[in-house]
Amino acid sequence: MNTARHVHLIRHGETNWNKERRAQGQQESVLTQTGKAQAQALASTLADSDIHQVYCSSSVRTRETAAIAFAERDLPIVYCDQLREIHMGPWEGRLYDDLRQEYPEQFDAFWNRPDCFLLDGAETFEQVQRRAIARLNSILAESSARSIAIVSHGLLIKTILSYVEQRPLARVWEPPAMHNCALSTIEIHDNGNQRITLYANQTYPLTA
Repeated sequence: MNTARHVHLIRHGETNWNKERRAQGQQESVLTQTGKAQAQALASTLADSDIHQVYCSSSVRTRETAAIAFAERDLPIVYCDQLREIHMGPWEGRLYDDLRQEYPEQFDAFWNRPDCFLLDGAETFEQVQRRAIARLNSILAESSARSIAIVSHGLLIKTILSYVEQRPLARVWEPPAMHNCALSTIEIHDNGNQRITLYANQTYPLTA
């Protein structure tokens, strides 16, 4: 019998730096009151999900999100540095408006030609995807749970979904947008086949 496993990918709630339009990367920011409310709403969304294991980025904003979203469940949470957001080097903590002025070429690449993004001291999108998929595969190998939640970050989650649907990284920012506390689900079969069933709370494949 081929019983599918499910991996639920969750982006953190709104942070103070999201609100300020500030590059976060691997620097620490905290949930706003809106972000906490989003995580609480996510808890309701997940109430009927048969999740048995939670893996979470070690960043503060993801830890806060997981603590709220799974507060009513006695679930083990494993914190992972490998699930942190892209390391943005000298951009971290800077306002996006300032980065657009100071790094016009790489700022354009980051948002419009992500496969060409190359900034000294920062990760490439390919490097992010490589560590994300490596950690996902190790999670699937080490956990026997049939339903797993991963609380992480917008870009990292986007790279995983792009890998599953074989979307090139040049198109990683294409819709659906990965809003705060967005929920996406991958269905994984024993024969290795994988498919996206939910993408940022939208049933997938998307219907017109």
